[in-house]
Amino acid sequence: MIAKTPKPPYYAVIFTSFRTDIDDDYAETSKRMTSLAKESEGFLGMESAREEIGITVSYWKDVDSIMKWRMNADHQQAQKLGKEKWYKNYKVRICKVERDYEF
Repeated sequence: MIAKTPKPPYYAVIFTSFRTDIDDDYAETSKRMTSLAKESEGFLGMESAREEIGITVSYWKDVDSIMKWRMNADHQQAQKLGKEKWYKNYKVRICKVERDYEF
C-alpha cells in the first residue's frame, strides 16, 4: 500500500538492506518495530518491499522525530540484532521530500 503523506515538506528515511539466512525472530521483531514506529510522534507512514534487496521507506514530520525514533531503546536493540545476525549489509538515507504527486 502506498503511504498517505501530507503536503510536503516532510522527511523520508530509506533503509536498504541485504539479509542473511538467519530468521531467528526477524519477522516478529520487524512487526514490533513497525507497530512502535506507527505510535511514534511525527511518524507519517511506511512502504516496504523485499526481493533480493529489501527497501523500506518511512516518512516523518521532521528530523527531530527521526532522531527520537533512532534513539528508541527497543529500536536500538533491534538495530543491534540486525547488525549481529539479520543483515549482510544495509544503508540508511535521510531525505527531505520537497515535492510529491500521484496518479
